[in-house]
Amino acid sequence: MTDPQRPQNSGHFVSDAREELAGMLKDGMAHPSTKPVLIWGAAGAVAGAFLPFVSIGLGLAAGAGYKFYKRVRPE
Repeated sequence: MTDPQRPQNSGHFVSDAREELAGMLKDGMAHPSTKPVLIWGAAGAVAGAFLPFVSIGLGLAAGAGYKFYKRVRPE
């Protein structure tokens, strides 16, 4: 499902990710990508607390990074 408020897909991951991140930083919680990325980051941190050899920080980065990637490239 594509989000109508998401920047246009230019075909270049780096430029699309930069535009999405800039929008998230500018709009804060009003941006449609901010809440899902934070929720997945929190879920990753909780999972990281329970899994051996995975820290809370690594879980947070993995969860937020996964959801951010899926917001930029929903396919």
